[in-house]
Amino acid sequence: MKRHQHANGVVTYTFESLAALPVRAHVSTRHGGVSPAPWDSLNFSVRRGDTPERVQANRLRFAEAVGVAPEHLVSCRQVHGTGVAKVDWADAGQVQEGVDAAITDAVGLPLGLVFADCVPLLLYDPARHVLGVCHAGWRGTVNGAAAATVWALQAAYGTEPGDLRAAIGPSIGPASYEVGDEVVGMVHARLSQPGAVLSYPHGPERRAHLDLWRANALQLIEAGVPEAQIEISAIDTAQHTGDFFSHRAEQGRCGLFGMMAWLAPKA
Repeated sequence: MKRHQHANGVVTYTFESLAALPVRAHVSTRHGGVSPAPWDSLNFSVRRGDTPERVQANRLRFAEAVGVAPEHLVSCRQVHGTGVAKVDWADAGQVQEGVDAAITDAVGLPLGLVFADCVPLLLYDPARHVLGVCHAGWRGTVNGAAAATVWALQAAYGTEPGDLRAAIGPSIGPASYEVGDEVVGMVHARLSQPGAVLSYPHGPERRAHLDLWRANALQLIEAGVPEAQIEISAIDTAQHTGDFFSHRAEQGRCGLFGMMAWLAPKA
């Protein structure tokens, strides 16, 4: 990923594999906002104790930094599920209830999601110029959120999975993500290659570690997305709390960072 320092102090990252394509996506960091500790400083969550006024100011600063009209942003009331909302300009400025992904063919319409260890996932179809974004924690991952977003693009716009470009953003990495028996059981029950995404770095008698990056990439590959067209940022939020919020590393005392993406006009 490429790091950007914006004029108003906001710092974002962009996906290098998308740089030459008519799609824009910025992942925020914790820098450039107005919130005090423990939400310092570019926090987008009002559910963790920060004030609505500061969160709104942070949203405006993020939008200003990346050149988006904040009143147009389409966001989701995320529930760690697999629901996907199809949106267009009639939905500008609205919150989509109870979904963790959104898809659109509306050029210029910004889509936004928030994170603090869960996986930011972006899908772009250059053949049909359509976009999907997805929030996938462990529950969304094992229940197929990534594949559901691919299927939604297929159903809504006729996307061929082989055309998709995919990007997986900063999220908790396998070295940091120790999980318990409930998660291990769900991985074995729901994912086709549990051995590829579970490891025991401290020995088989210790708790497992889950690789959310690989789990989502494998799900996309199984849905028909070529592996060569999937970018994985490999930025572990739990090991980079100077840049990103991490629910696990900060024991829940943190804010949420965001991803904002939209379709640019085709040349």
